[in-house]
Amino acid sequence: MPVIGLGVYLNDECATACQVALEEGYRMIDSARYYMNEAQVGVGVQRSGIPREQIFITSKIYHVDFGFARGRECIQESVDQLGLGYYDLYLIHSPVTGKTKRIETYKALVEAKKDGLVKKIGVSNYSGKHIDEIIDAGLELPDVNQIELHPFCQQRPIVEYCRAKSIAIQAFSPLVTGQMDHEVFRQLAKKHNKDEAQILIRWSLQKGYIPLPKSSRSERIRSNAQVFDFELDNDDMDALDALDQGGKGAVTWNPVEEP
Repeated sequence: MPVIGLGVYLNDECATACQVALEEGYRMIDSARYYMNEAQVGVGVQRSGIPREQIFITSKIYHVDFGFARGRECIQESVDQLGLGYYDLYLIHSPVTGKTKRIETYKALVEAKKDGLVKKIGVSNYSGKHIDEIIDAGLELPDVNQIELHPFCQQRPIVEYCRAKSIAIQAFSPLVTGQMDHEVFRQLAKKHNKDEAQILIRWSLQKGYIPLPKSSRSERIRSNAQVFDFELDNDDMDALDALDQGGKGAVTWNPVEEP
């Protein structure tokens, strides 16, 4: 699994953004059924000319489609929309809807994996208690848990849980949407001759997460990947770690406490 990916969202520039990202060296694209962009991702991949097997593509099933039969149907629809034969990773988008539907939907992912529609399966916005349900049901562990992660929202109990279970951690909203003007970010950007986004992405990488920064702008996509020529020192990391506000620091939907 690549160590950084492009997050794509609801916009008409998705195909172009994917193509640009791949041409700039990205090898992972993160999408979702809810964003209605799976077909655009497929177009962007095809336009790039990069072999399919060199690219890691993710999608997610949204809670309105939860359940075994509907879930299995939706995964097939996702693969058909993408037009590239399979997904490398398929996630449950959130724990919304309750335990029974969560488990039935996860069973649909397990079957899709057996059928070759997806190579890896996982969850998003799950806490440890939600993953415990999967274990208690006798199902395979998720390969990935994708959660909101940045200095303001570090979700340490979930991170510790996933690490103990060897579940890879993907970080969505790593750029602290709308709050990149914090003084600590500015100081570190100046210190390392980088921009604030690059500091945040580097923090995520050094924490062992897989960041998924979103952008549709070519110059931003390019600069977000220029994070491997410097390193944050211990003092830098401590300064960023000290910004944690727990769940209150979330800048987007963060349903990890769903019953």
